[in-house]
Amino acid sequence: MVPSALRPSITALFLLTVSLFSIASTALKFDIAAQQRGHRQRCIRNFVAKDTLVVVTATVSGVKGDGQQVNIHIRDAVGNEYGRPKDVVGEARMAFTSHADSAFDVCFENNLEDGRHAGLTRSVELDVDIGADARDWSAIQAAEKLKPVEIELRRIEEVVSEIVNQMEYLRSREQKLRDTNESTNERVKYFALAIMATLVGLGGWQVVYLRAYFRSKHLI
Repeated sequence: MVPSALRPSITALFLLTVSLFSIASTALKFDIAAQQRGHRQRCIRNFVAKDTLVVVTATVSGVKGDGQQVNIHIRDAVGNEYGRPKDVVGEARMAFTSHADSAFDVCFENNLEDGRHAGLTRSVELDVDIGADARDWSAIQAAEKLKPVEIELRRIEEVVSEIVNQMEYLRSREQKLRDTNESTNERVKYFALAIMATLVGLGGWQVVYLRAYFRSKHLI
């Protein structure tokens, strides 16, 4: 039986473990230089499961009319588009629900306006919240009149559920890869047997042909 004095520590350890395993939220800062239109975009990629809520928050420095135009393009690897805000200044918040199990890209481009010289830059702060981290828990707490402990436990429950779903997805992927590997091994085995049978048949035909040839020439 766990002593009562240790229970808070165990609870804190559990919360820390859940936080470490939850990789659904990322945040980063970077500078993007202004270039002529058509240059390569700078993209940040994340993986998301199907029917998962994603909230992308981008905070772009600068002011409109400073000779730069920052555009954002959000799309996934299978061709779905989730937003293309243009000339972003300040905070831009975009929420969407994923259509497939796929990686999605948040791409930035900083276009230099005509007549401006290179060397201008904008600073970007990007937050990507996925799944449970993307939900507005304060609004849920206020709407359902939940206590802080209750809303935290509910959030942890969703995080744990997401981790279980991710593990199940990885297990199914591993099963598919194993089936593909076994199928490939079977095909390689049958192909090797077919080659061996062909070589043996060709060798036997050569022996028969050469024996018949030498006999026709009265050499044997």
